[in-house]
Amino acid sequence: MSDGDAATAFAPGHVTGFFSVERTETPERTGSRGAGITLSAGVTTRVEPSDETQVRLNGREVGVESVTRVLDALDATAAVSAETSLPLGAGFGVSGAMALGTALAANSAFDAGLSVNDLVSVAHAAEVEAGTGLGDVVAQARGGVPIRVEPGAPAHGRLDGVPDAGRVEYVSFRGLSTSDVIGGDTATLSAAGEDALAALREHPTLPRFMALSREFSRDAGLLDGEVEAAVEAVTDAGGEAAMAMLGETVFALGTGLSDAGYDPEVCRVHPAGATLDI
Repeated sequence: MSDGDAATAFAPGHVTGFFSVERTETPERTGSRGAGITLSAGVTTRVEPSDETQVRLNGREVGVESVTRVLDALDATAAVSAETSLPLGAGFGVSGAMALGTALAANSAFDAGLSVNDLVSVAHAAEVEAGTGLGDVVAQARGGVPIRVEPGAPAHGRLDGVPDAGRVEYVSFRGLSTSDVIGGDTATLSAAGEDALAALREHPTLPRFMALSREFSRDAGLLDGEVEAAVEAVTDAGGEAAMAMLGETVFALGTGLSDAGYDPEVCRVHPAGATLDI
């Protein structure tokens, strides 16, 4: 594969409100059903051909398996540099955004000639194999408020969406290990996720999504402590809030967290998916 110039891509952050796990014999078919919100706050990833692969996040050298798997799949050796304002390990899909951004940028930098769906498939499979996510990549590729109707990469999965947008606030308290949760027994969690998905598809609005997300986090036994207190404070103040899957993070619509007395970070629903910077 010929080396070209450096290339840069942006992938939005993604908070999942509810999900169910679908494991199959291949990473391309494996994934999750569910729904979430993509965020204008995301990850910008620069890929430059290099003699050896190195990955940096916010200036620090890191090991991100999903990124190295993407490079291996594209037969690319590169210096990867990612920047984000999002908290790490807190339910914002940073590893998925890095994998997707790396795929888009490496395709350009190395003149790989793959289609968007091919690149999303590469990044999705890398995330699944790394154990760091099941549905972020396909959601981040779509943008908006994606509903993952069927799991897997583009050749296998199916997406819809909630036709809405607006301001989003969030506060993060600490992280949760995605692999610890999705790698264990997910039967109860998945049953709750399937119920939430069916209900949202009957009435696909943002307030409905938020209410179902709150119900899911309670049914799955994930809502407690500071997260539960913040969600209840927002709803008591008349707002809409839910827990991000999977992280000790609360996200709210509009000024929900501000109105409840918190000092949140602010962004918006990202209307588009991941993009290559021109």
